[in-house]
Amino acid sequence: MTLHSKATETDVLNALRKVMDPELHKDLVTLNMIRDLQIRDGRVSLTVMLTTPACPLRDQLEEETVRAVRSVPGVREAKVNFDSSVPSDGKVRGLISMPVRSALAVASGKGGVGKTTVAVNIAVSLAQAGARVGLLDADIYGPNVPVMMGLTSMPSPQGNKLTPAEAFGVKVMSIGFLVRPGQPLIWRGPMLHSAIRQFLADVAWGELDYLVVDLPPGTGDAQLSLCQSFPLTGGLIVTLPQQVSLDDARRGLEMFRALEVPILGVVENMSYLVLPDGKRMDVFGNGGGERLAREAEVPFLGEIPMDPAVRIGGDAGVPVVLSDPDSEVGKSLRELARRVAAQVSLAALSESPAIPIKTVG
Repeated sequence: MTLHSKATETDVLNALRKVMDPELHKDLVTLNMIRDLQIRDGRVSLTVMLTTPACPLRDQLEEETVRAVRSVPGVREAKVNFDSSVPSDGKVRGLISMPVRSALAVASGKGGVGKTTVAVNIAVSLAQAGARVGLLDADIYGPNVPVMMGLTSMPSPQGNKLTPAEAFGVKVMSIGFLVRPGQPLIWRGPMLHSAIRQFLADVAWGELDYLVVDLPPGTGDAQLSLCQSFPLTGGLIVTLPQQVSLDDARRGLEMFRALEVPILGVVENMSYLVLPDGKRMDVFGNGGGERLAREAEVPFLGEIPMDPAVRIGGDAGVPVVLSDPDSEVGKSLRELARRVAAQVSLAALSESPAIPIKTVG
């Protein structure tokens, strides 16, 4: 290395092309993640703009970035700063007055697979990482989100807008706030369509990095209304390992395809039960979710184990990623949130414009 040679912007960027984002599997320059690159007297500083605050591999990325920059002839010192900005998917969502950078729907072909549990814990995990998150309970017939989030009501309206409730850093809207406990909703399609549009247009969501939508099970009017009136970044399919669940999940997956909604991936819930002796019991079979993802040629985003802590946390209104974060299920759900965020970022970055680079010296 010749310290007397002068490092250039091109030299540094060429070195950074060798640093791969561990989640997106592309280099930092191709992903347009380098900002405020400054070179002065052999000292280089730059900012790596992460695509999500839910990035657990920041230390690894920092180490590799510093190593790459210091390998450039003429560089004596390298300083790396980090910031995060969830990229917008570029979709126009006219029903919401403030920007929503990405909107993802959590769906299943049948009930009882833990879809709402997955949606709630993803939303809370992203918010705990520092993202601005909204959670829309679009399961009109079985609104369970308020119970799982420990909410019983929402604040007074702001002008002509409803104010979403908030818990654990997540803004929440649900029909459960507007009906008496136990009151059945016997609604036809047009009423469902109107309610879902109101939950989007007449709620003061504010700016959001992620809007997580908990869909009802099946492939009916509510799913159709949402997908046709509100552009989605993508859909997540939740299934159990057993064949009956897989058949229904496949219908939910094909529904997204028919409505031209990108599929973020498949997650297998209640994959196994860890016994007291440490062995795994496959209560509902095994490998079904991964097989579905492989056959559909979409990402498989992981397995979530069975654990009584999920039910206990849900009944108490404290999602398991908070009530028991170090449990295997808590870690699995946080990992799922990270993988979902990576899929959202990858889809958005493929359409995003270049990020300007500032060079000094």
